[in-house]
Amino acid sequence: MTSAPAVHAPPAPPPKSSGRTTEVVLLSFAVFVVIGALLTVQGAQDVGLGFEFFKYTIAFVVLFGVAHLVIRQFAPFADPLLLPCVALLNGLGLVMIYRLDLGSSRRDELVKADEMTHNADQQLMWLVLGIIAFSVTLIVIRDHRTLSRYAYTLGLGGIIFLSIPMVLPASMAEVNGSRNWIKVPGFSIQPAEFSKIAIIIFVAAFLVSRRDLFTTAGKQFAGIDFPRLRDLGPLLGAWAVATIVLAAANDLGTPLLIFATVLTMLYVATSRVSWLMLGITLFALAAVVAYQLFDHLQIRVAIWQDPFAQYDTYGYQIAQSLFGFATGGMFGTGLGSGRPNIVPFANTDFILTSFAEELGLVGLAAIMMLYLVITVRGLRSAIAVRDSFGKLLATGLSFTILFQVFVVFGGVSKLIPLTGLTTPFLAYGGSSLLANYILLALLIRISNAAREPDAPKQRSVPLDAMSTRVVRKQ
Repeated sequence: MTSAPAVHAPPAPPPKSSGRTTEVVLLSFAVFVVIGALLTVQGAQDVGLGFEFFKYTIAFVVLFGVAHLVIRQFAPFADPLLLPCVALLNGLGLVMIYRLDLGSSRRDELVKADEMTHNADQQLMWLVLGIIAFSVTLIVIRDHRTLSRYAYTLGLGGIIFLSIPMVLPASMAEVNGSRNWIKVPGFSIQPAEFSKIAIIIFVAAFLVSRRDLFTTAGKQFAGIDFPRLRDLGPLLGAWAVATIVLAAANDLGTPLLIFATVLTMLYVATSRVSWLMLGITLFALAAVVAYQLFDHLQIRVAIWQDPFAQYDTYGYQIAQSLFGFATGGMFGTGLGSGRPNIVPFANTDFILTSFAEELGLVGLAAIMMLYLVITVRGLRSAIAVRDSFGKLLATGLSFTILFQVFVVFGGVSKLIPLTGLTTPFLAYGGSSLLANYILLALLIRISNAAREPDAPKQRSVPLDAMSTRVVRKQ
């Protein structure tokens, strides 16, 4: 019997574009903008083109070149917009910190000029460590779903790590009235920055494993299905953790960020408005009680209502921030040509005010758009990724960046009471930079899984089309 010709499956379609070329082009644009900003600052401050310029430029190019190569090797299909947006934010933040260093010793910028600070060099060192942490995270975590195996361990570790400053002596934990640091000679760290990532991973895994429990209908009121009392554990747990941190650490920003992120993830997992209503109610009750119990909250609310009533004491910082916004106007005074150092903590809590003064509303809006792009691309990855854990994890990580920026901007512009959060990737601070680069690596890992093309499947061959051959009987 003759053999029928074998039928072969058609060749698999070529994989879709990985986006790495786009990433290189956008990174080149970020380098161009950062170099231009650095040259503008040095020109405005009458600083010659010397070692500092080449140090920051070469370091910036090399570090983000390494980050790009790591993504190309270990996450080749990741979203091409995430790293360039972060590079531009981080580069502009480094330029502004360097500009504030230059202005720290100028009598025409400060009422009492001090010695020149060198915070930009320290920020550059933290950037090196951040890129290392980013690379290690991508290399070690090849599949984001493996994190769900350690969710409970990470959740417990995150809460313990968050609680350590509360039991330490004030000399080892307190900064500006808030007990949210771990300080030892020569080293300090803010554990909340890392705890938030661990808690987000735990909440994502927990909600996936208990999804049926949270979507079970309870009692109906005003046409809305509210959950049963025994199903409120995660929300009450997050509320309790946030309240304890607020009470014991005098920290308003961290508990607000944790509670809002958990509440958002809970709503995304269940699509039930009742969770949002319950969460907002719990927050309102806690806020009212805390206001009655804690003097520092009363002071912050009073400053928020009228900072000029206490201009010489507590209101000075926010009042100067408002002056900085007003001075910047629409287009700003120009990089290096303002007086942002007058605002206390101009390179950390109030770095957005520094940009508002020297870049104006237009420049500040551009920075906000970069954060919005990061958030949108992160949420886009959450929609596209196939597993529920990845969807919730990407949602939580993306939301925490956006909400943190909202809280910081709301505080420095007097939209809401001032908190102690830092602006991601932009402000000076080692803990924030390290934690946010780990967060970025996780987002890139999820986006790689969302964009990676499926492996080609071999088409099954019909029985009547299979090849045949003669088999001799032995």
